[in-house]
Amino acid sequence: MNFSRRRGTIAFFITLGVLLVGLAVTLNIGWIVLNERKVALAVFGIILFALLIAGVVLNTVFLVREIRRNERQDSFLNAVTHELKTPIASIRLYLETLQRRPVEEAQRQQFYVNMLADSDRLLATVEQVLKAGQLGQRHRQQNRTLIDLEPLVTECIEVTLQRHHLSPDSVVLQPVPGGVQLRVMGIAEDLRIAILNLLDNAVKYSPEGVHVRCSLAITHYTWATLQITDTGVGLPPNQHKRIFRRFYRVPGRTMVRIKGTGLGLFLVRSIARQHGGDATASSPGPNLGTTVTLTLPLANPSSATERPGSAAKGRSYEGVGNRA
Repeated sequence: MNFSRRRGTIAFFITLGVLLVGLAVTLNIGWIVLNERKVALAVFGIILFALLIAGVVLNTVFLVREIRRNERQDSFLNAVTHELKTPIASIRLYLETLQRRPVEEAQRQQFYVNMLADSDRLLATVEQVLKAGQLGQRHRQQNRTLIDLEPLVTECIEVTLQRHHLSPDSVVLQPVPGGVQLRVMGIAEDLRIAILNLLDNAVKYSPEGVHVRCSLAITHYTWATLQITDTGVGLPPNQHKRIFRRFYRVPGRTMVRIKGTGLGLFLVRSIARQHGGDATASSPGPNLGTTVTLTLPLANPSSATERPGSAAKGRSYEGVGNRA
């Protein structure tokens, strides 16, 4: 209901803008016809007319943009609220069950496992929101280390398989051509977040079965590319760039009931660009899968003597993806 109301508001402002432009055109033409012999006044009227039209058009554009921005923010707040309330309610239910009646040891241990999983999900949501705020700071300085991408991707795949309880063949990293090492200078924590978001996104948007293939390669001699391809719901042709916007979710996907905050792919692209790279998406169409490509500049060969950053060290952040 709220979405339909906003659609109606957008349509109202567009219609109002068109009517005002039409009225301005009619008045201006009539004024020129009545004063056709007064050239100076006619020229002055045309200038005022152009300014009026420009003002009306800009006003309409700004209004529509503001409405859409508010709509995305409301959607984000609803998604975050859901992502926070669901694990909290689950943990509370388990605790109340343990408090009210005796539970067998096996079931008690399973309750502990479930509560830990819910707390990890809750922590991941909070950390993702905080990370989005940190990445909004353009001049963010951190020490960068030499990172080998293949062990980092392998670690992220293991985390994803464990988190979603998948079989090992559900997410597979193909061998790197030539067995070369792809090393980049970067922040291991941030790159881990980006890769986890991509994998999590690919898994969540494969409701009919998870078949995710990852590949690492060198392109144009100076770039390392990570491609993650799924066989899931795919993307409409006009959504390949929009999905990387903050809070954005593909319209019409609410019926799929896929959880997310609308921040996952925004974080991926922001992290990639802070490392001098980029993130892009491609899809043959709806229900034909999606390929997301993360591109990063290879480390300078002179950096090979530096101590590589360990991909396995530090804390694992299991971000929540947001394609739609």
